[in-house]
Amino acid sequence: MTGGPEPDRGTALAIVATTPEVLAHPDLDEALLAPWERRRLAGIRLPSRRDDVLAARLLVRLCVARVTGLPPDTPTLAQLCPGCGGEGHGRPYLRGRPGVGVSLSHADGLVAAAVGPGAIGIDVEPSTRRPGPVHVLRRLLPDAEFADFAEAAAPPDAGPALLRLWVRAEARLKAGRSGDADQGELRLLEWTDRPRAAVAAVACTTRITIASA
Repeated sequence: MTGGPEPDRGTALAIVATTPEVLAHPDLDEALLAPWERRRLAGIRLPSRRDDVLAARLLVRLCVARVTGLPPDTPTLAQLCPGCGGEGHGRPYLRGRPGVGVSLSHADGLVAAAVGPGAIGIDVEPSTRRPGPVHVLRRLLPDAEFADFAEAAAPPDAGPALLRLWVRAEARLKAGRSGDADQGELRLLEWTDRPRAAVAAVACTTRITIASA
């Protein structure tokens, strides 16, 4: 998470933070969550995971507030599954604001959120993590990008490069794009947050600003 100017309304905003940083933010509180979100939190038995989920949902509200100018308790965050059509899970969105895209991510004490015009997706992972099987990543990446990775990264140095590709692929997927189709419409930014030992990527259709919580 690095500091930067507040974005204009045509720019996407992305933030990476640790879970404790978000939970200590003076403007963020669990009371901002909708009843269905609090019910979901109540079902999470592992305290650290519960904190990560809570922090991610609070952080996305902070991003929405900065992009829209509304208080963090004003926008209504919802989720819709494109597969089954059910609510309460799947891709997040803002009720009544179809032009504003939202995305969130959490992983082992790290959280990330992104908000901006149109399709958007964000992913964060600890920099020490090694992603899943290569054959899974292969299905998510454009052919040319995977070929470049296979040519440039060889064991034992492939792990960090593979992780960067993984978060990029996840960001694209969350933005509703994967594979080769329509990739030219997305802007992709991937970076390493060394103080937080995090690797993150955001994909969207506009300019991207990285800001502090």
